[in-house]
Amino acid sequence: MRVIKTAIAALMAIIIADALGVEGANSAGLLAILGVDVTRKRSIATVSSRFFASILGLLLAFLLFYVFGFHIWVLAVYILIAFPLISRAHFKEGIVTSSVVVFRVFGGEHLSVDVMLTQIELLIIGLGSAVIVNMAYMPKEENKLLDIRRKVDRLLAIIFNHIAESLRDPYHLWDGKELIQAGKLVDQGLNSAQRALENQMIAPNETWSVYFFMRKEQLDRVETMLELISLVYQRMPQGEHVAMLFDRLSQDVISEEYTGQTEVMLHKLEEDFKRMELPSTREEFELRSAILQLCRELANYLYIAKKDKAPATLNKRWKLGRG
Repeated sequence: MRVIKTAIAALMAIIIADALGVEGANSAGLLAILGVDVTRKRSIATVSSRFFASILGLLLAFLLFYVFGFHIWVLAVYILIAFPLISRAHFKEGIVTSSVVVFRVFGGEHLSVDVMLTQIELLIIGLGSAVIVNMAYMPKEENKLLDIRRKVDRLLAIIFNHIAESLRDPYHLWDGKELIQAGKLVDQGLNSAQRALENQMIAPNETWSVYFFMRKEQLDRVETMLELISLVYQRMPQGEHVAMLFDRLSQDVISEEYTGQTEVMLHKLEEDFKRMELPSTREEFELRSAILQLCRELANYLYIAKKDKAPATLNKRWKLGRG
């Protein structure tokens, strides 16, 4: 799509420049190619940078050509002075564009107000065409983001099922590939959400960014959970109870809303833990300590979801704690 937009912008710029009788209409097409960008906001920012960098470069080049003439070594002097100056002026993205304009002036070997105005006209037409095309259409990220979300949610559901199975059977084998895949998808989602945000000029919606940041935080918690589960090397009654939480969570995680069902079950289980007899051996103490810490990490995971997901009305039986 970006290639198609670039072709349209270049053609538009050349046609407009030629229709207005601006000398060097093809240069307007080249400038349009340099101006096409991936998002609307970035397009406006980069085009502005390219325009002002080119004006600054033109003024410096005119001065150098006027003093020293049109010699190859003057171009080297221009680069040595202009590039750092443009970068320091925070117009770094416009270095290439300014060079195109300056080299065109050098090729003409003529300095005048008309030459300066012609270059400015080409800049306005070329970069303006790029902005128009960028503002007119940008591919929507919504479907892509929704697809990534569904994949991440399904992977988390699989992860929680494996956690539950590991608590029931400490010898359960799992390579953890779903955790790696989920991490890559979350990073991909964050990039796509940022692009979508930069394409919204009025009332930007940060919902997708919030979602993927939430998932990134939760994946950190999941990694900690897996470290704790590795310490539970023996089947425990408490582990079986916690496994039921992860069974429930594997279903809740695919919901777009925060149901709160796992949280209710967790609170009830924590109260049950308090009423249990204390461990009789050091080994049992260490195992139960790891399971208790796992519950605390699960509570942190749920807090992140509760903070960033829209709440849903709880089913009455879950409100009463009879899940």
